[in-house]
Amino acid sequence: MAEPLPGGLLARYATPERLVEAARGAREAGVQGLDAFTPFPVDDLNPILGLNERTIPKLGLIGGITGAAAAYAMQIATNLDYPIDIGGRPLIAVQAFALIGFELTVLFSVGFMVVGFFILNRLPRYHRPLFAIPAFEHATRDGFFLFVPTPDADALGEARELLGGADGIAEIPQ
Repeated sequence: MAEPLPGGLLARYATPERLVEAARGAREAGVQGLDAFTPFPVDDLNPILGLNERTIPKLGLIGGITGAAAAYAMQIATNLDYPIDIGGRPLIAVQAFALIGFELTVLFSVGFMVVGFFILNRLPRYHRPLFAIPAFEHATRDGFFLFVPTPDADALGEARELLGGADGIAEIPQ
């Protein structure tokens, strides 16, 4: 179960550039736990939000190696358990195993990445308090949103000052 979103402010910006500026300003002010919602990837946000994790490609590599090992182990074990001499072909013919090896390498690699994606992003997430804000539906079309968590009322006022240049600010209760 995903942990509940803390209270805070959700600021809307008209352009990705303004969102990046606001996120950079919030990060420089020492705000932790920033989150951004955009209709398309904004690469300049990744270092600001601390999204430098490269786990998915590593999972793909682990899955690919596991798939290749499983494919070759399965075919070798089968040929050793049920040996059939066909025209002097060796029982362990690596070239003949390449097709199944490739298929299982791709299958396991993609499978590990897809399952890892869902687990790392804590999906499916059926409800978040942000979904109740009417303007938030624009996050999938033309809105650029920055979420600033605020643990108490004092931080709420500071965050409101920090996000003064936003097109709109919505408060999310604790």
